[in-house]
Amino acid sequence: MKIANETKVGILAAFSIAMLIIGYNFLKGNAIFSSETVLYARYSHVDGLGVSKPVLINGYQIGRVDKLTLQSDGTIIATLKIKGKYEIPKNSVAKLESIDLLGGKAIVMALGTGNVYAKDGDTLNANVAKGLLETVQPVQKKAELIIAKMDSILTSVNSILNPNFQKNVDKSFNSIASTLASLEATSKKVDNLVGSEGTRISSILANVEAISANLKNNNEKINGILNNIGSITDQVAAANFKQTIDNANKSMADLQAIVGKINEGKGTLGLLINDTKMYDNLNSASQNLDKLIIDLKENPKRYVHFSVFGGGAKKDK
Repeated sequence: MKIANETKVGILAAFSIAMLIIGYNFLKGNAIFSSETVLYARYSHVDGLGVSKPVLINGYQIGRVDKLTLQSDGTIIATLKIKGKYEIPKNSVAKLESIDLLGGKAIVMALGTGNVYAKDGDTLNANVAKGLLETVQPVQKKAELIIAKMDSILTSVNSILNPNFQKNVDKSFNSIASTLASLEATSKKVDNLVGSEGTRISSILANVEAISANLKNNNEKINGILNNIGSITDQVAAANFKQTIDNANKSMADLQAIVGKINEGKGTLGLLINDTKMYDNLNSASQNLDKLIIDLKENPKRYVHFSVFGGGAKKDK
């Protein structure tokens, strides 16, 4: 049986179209001869993520991003196609992470620990990890602050290291050098003095050592003398204190006796305080004395008479 040329061309064209479709799907990452599991993940933003980006587990690609769909609330749903029959726990997290310094993103599966596995059409938990540039930004800010502080420090150092400051530093070092020279000369003089007076210093130290040895040998005697002196001073202090207390007690007893006599009306002071008659007599005498003085002032001639011829004084009758 002879096949027509038109049939051959049609078969060849169909085979070419089929190979083209298979190659296109293969280049896109679609499974040609194996089944795929479709999973979903919802993200707040998908910077750097695009269709055909890989889905990874520990760096191994298990699928790809098939489609990104914008929702009415502003979130984006990523459609993930997983090749083969991988058991992915339903509580796994589909992280959107950077995979290079240029900002390229991929879906990295953080596998959960549950025994319930995701099925075709399930939606996984998702979050967006910080990119490398976002992670570096705090360090960049700190570096900028450190550079600014270093700039201010260098400016201060430059302002300090001026010619006047250098001159002052040179003067300071010269002063230090002269001071050290003076100290060296003084130390030499001290060494010479110690060398010349070494014999006398040795004798003085020997005398001090002998005195300390005598004190050490007579330590018990010195302690006994000090104990005796302490006991004597204690006895003297106790005796004087006892005598003082006795004298005070005697004085208080005498005072109490005098007060008792006064209260009993004995003696002149007691009578003066307790006897009203004496008070009345004194009061009457005082009044009579006042009258006498008044009369003496008013009638002095009645009591005193002066005679020019020495006849003496006569009392008026």
